[in-house]
Amino acid sequence: MLLKTVFLFSPDPDAPIEMTIMLTSPLLPRLWRICGALLAGTGTILGALIAHLPDTRFGEGGRVMAHGAMEMQMWHALALLLLGLTCPQKPGRFMALGACGLLLGTLLFCGGVYYTAFSGHHAAHIAPTGGSILILSWLCLAIGWMVRA
Repeated sequence: MLLKTVFLFSPDPDAPIEMTIMLTSPLLPRLWRICGALLAGTGTILGALIAHLPDTRFGEGGRVMAHGAMEMQMWHALALLLLGLTCPQKPGRFMALGACGLLLGTLLFCGGVYYTAFSGHHAAHIAPTGGSILILSWLCLAIGWMVRA
């Protein structure tokens, strides 16, 4: 399956820039392992910051919020690592869509919650959008595993 993304803002307005992305690339499991490791590493750093920063660095109730986001980040980092290690060399469409969605959803959800926790300002719809993407991603993974069974 190919996804085509057309960028509307190109240097020449008459010739849009096209980029073709292969959704079932054999490089995806490697990308999931790398991103899972990076999420776990940054989650560890954030866990230490959350535990040791003074309360004045957080918004109201921010430490608890940030801790919840860090846990969510770590669980999804493990999920990406496991998907990258156990997925076939060329994943199916649902599996690829689900795992890539886990990455995007984790970044959006946790990023939005971290922003709110540290700044005290609500990050509009970033966290709910990330959470919705996570839910849909887990459904895609379930369908992918059913199709392969």
